[in-house]
Amino acid sequence: METHTLGSCIDFLRQKGLVSSLSCPQELEERAVRLVSCNSKEVEEGTLFIVKGAHFRPQYLQDAADAGAFCYVAEQQVKGSHLPFIQVTDIRAAAAWLAQLYYGQPWKRLTLTGITGTKGKSTTAFFINGILSAWEKKNGKPEPALISSFTTYNGVDRFDSVMTTPEPLDLEYHFYTAAQHGISYATMEVSSQALKYDRVLGVEFDAAVFLNIGYDHISPIEHPTWEDYFASKLKIFDQCRTAVVNLDSDHAGEILERAGQRAKRVITFSMKDETADVYGHSLVRDGGTLTFLARRGGRDEAYELNMLGSFNVSNALAAIAVCAEYGVSYECMREGLKDTKVPGHMDFYHSADGKLTVVVDYAHNQLSFQKLFEAVREDFPGMRTVIVFGAPGGKALDRRHDMGEIAGKYADFVYISEDDPQEEDLAQINEQIAQAVREQKCPYVIIPDRREAIRRAVYDSKEPTVILLAGRGEDPIMRRGTQFIPFPTDGDLIKEILKDYDAQNPNT
Repeated sequence: METHTLGSCIDFLRQKGLVSSLSCPQELEERAVRLVSCNSKEVEEGTLFIVKGAHFRPQYLQDAADAGAFCYVAEQQVKGSHLPFIQVTDIRAAAAWLAQLYYGQPWKRLTLTGITGTKGKSTTAFFINGILSAWEKKNGKPEPALISSFTTYNGVDRFDSVMTTPEPLDLEYHFYTAAQHGISYATMEVSSQALKYDRVLGVEFDAAVFLNIGYDHISPIEHPTWEDYFASKLKIFDQCRTAVVNLDSDHAGEILERAGQRAKRVITFSMKDETADVYGHSLVRDGGTLTFLARRGGRDEAYELNMLGSFNVSNALAAIAVCAEYGVSYECMREGLKDTKVPGHMDFYHSADGKLTVVVDYAHNQLSFQKLFEAVREDFPGMRTVIVFGAPGGKALDRRHDMGEIAGKYADFVYISEDDPQEEDLAQINEQIAQAVREQKCPYVIIPDRREAIRRAVYDSKEPTVILLAGRGEDPIMRRGTQFIPFPTDGDLIKEILKDYDAQNPNT
């Protein structure tokens, strides 16, 4: 980290047009800022404290002051506090720029890929990371960094993620840690919220991938309209060198136009348009694998994925486009894709009697639900299909209707259950989903306990059935109220339930 005085932090925020007033003695500006933090539990002597967050309480600032914070940054003075403070017009932007200043823009020392899209961010991030891991291993270099919805690795720490894109101070810390440990590449998911609310403000991506755009995250506390959602996604091109665009996406023309205006270079990929820079074709399903050809530079190259779902080929094409731009060899791209397994994405489980196929997938919005059901129709034509899912509280309110509508349209039976209700009433969330299912005349049941809902889906199936467990994937946390509660993943639950089922229904 770089050491700065409070005065230099103030001057930096002034340069960004963020300072509206000051309430601190001039002599205090000479004091060194030893830490910038918004977490009162991490504060040490010499901390500049950032006041932000929907759940902020004045006690947090008092705790920070007691622990050594000597000044704070906020949009409004905190009532009851006499600590010196810097008033800013936009606390999110201020936090992002202070993170950049404190950590010294460590992303400049990395080759950084950012991925956005309504569906496929995690799979594409894992594919790119898998390829780059094979490439770095071949060259005797450290494993690349990864920041995804499920897993974060920064060269030291590897842990389950709690949000798609971290807040600025956490993000810059991960970049800094990776760079300090000799890592050359970092791949990250970039959510619409991160782009809209300045979590990646000031960061420049070597490659920015735009996978697709659907209807998602529309709510009063996220994006008030679809247009706002789309505009937020498009912002990724404002901070990248190379844009990588899916020609098969809805609104591809608008996406390409924005990419061409902002990025220095645009690369395209497609499974439909042969003129794309990377064109995927000749898909073959064989058991649990997919093989395909990718044409680039007039040459066809063969690849293999150890997962089903033709939509995953599109994600692989995005990874090929990015890694080819970075100069990665074909051999490493082929090896990386073949060896990559994305946790919680199209994970298959089977009963011993061969009657049940269970698919665990993270599908959690309109577009991913549509693609999931299409994949099931392709891979298991004519089989009875049931689905277990819920919807999160406090965000993407339209998902409840959209997912319920698609499930009711394509499934033979729907089990509605819990999935991160947060501070909303679970019964109300489930009833909103049920209303959309009823509109499609599809039979359903509401079972709030997710373990019991999955168990019922298994034991209710009296004929060959595909059971879809959607929305949670390998997420080990259930968000209830403001609590993050350890909870079995869908994979853990189905393994437990199938073990009992198999004991009662031995393979004959």
